[in-house]
Amino acid sequence: MSTNKVYGDAPNEVPRVELEQRYDYANPEDYNGIAETCRIDRCLHSLFGASKAAADIVAQEYGRYFGMNVGIFRGGCLTGPSHSGVELHGFLSYLVKVAVSGRTYKVFGYQGKQVRDNIHSYDVIQAFEAFRKNPRPGEVYNLGGGRGNSVSMMEAFDRVEAITGRKVQWEYVERNRIGDHICYISDLSKLKSHFPNWDITRSLDDIFQEMVAAEQARFAAV
Repeated sequence: MSTNKVYGDAPNEVPRVELEQRYDYANPEDYNGIAETCRIDRCLHSLFGASKAAADIVAQEYGRYFGMNVGIFRGGCLTGPSHSGVELHGFLSYLVKVAVSGRTYKVFGYQGKQVRDNIHSYDVIQAFEAFRKNPRPGEVYNLGGGRGNSVSMMEAFDRVEAITGRKVQWEYVERNRIGDHICYISDLSKLKSHFPNWDITRSLDDIFQEMVAAEQARFAAV
């Protein structure tokens, strides 16, 4: 289980446009997002990303060199109602916790227009199951919510507010996280071509509704 952080800040080199509430890719050929062909070296990683890149390559070797049925999945934002998000990890989970509890959310740079794609844990497991049934040793796959489940922080605030009926309290921190992705959407083309029976089944709205309901239940029980 790898991560899109193996790409470091290389995805930031893809031409972008700044829209009212989000950044997006400028060129039509990039519409589906970042593919597995994006380089993973000669760019800035966090130490977390660097350690994951090392493990990613080692796992590939077990498949390619030894012929073992090892697959590598570079996760986007994996989430769901049981996600234990914190301030710098688990974007939607932490946002929902903050919104329900009435605390203040911090936005780190890029005017809150940075974009992530989100995938429900159910669809993650279904991808693993598809690979288990028809393994391709050493293959690498991007695994995220794709274009349809992409959202910026500003857009996410609006969605959470619509569900909870209360404003999200947030403050802006000018300095962005080092090596952070400005706009990251997982291109799922390779995964879908190798496993045509797999697809996203939980929409972004489904994810928000489920996570808010679960967090409200937890908060009420405290």
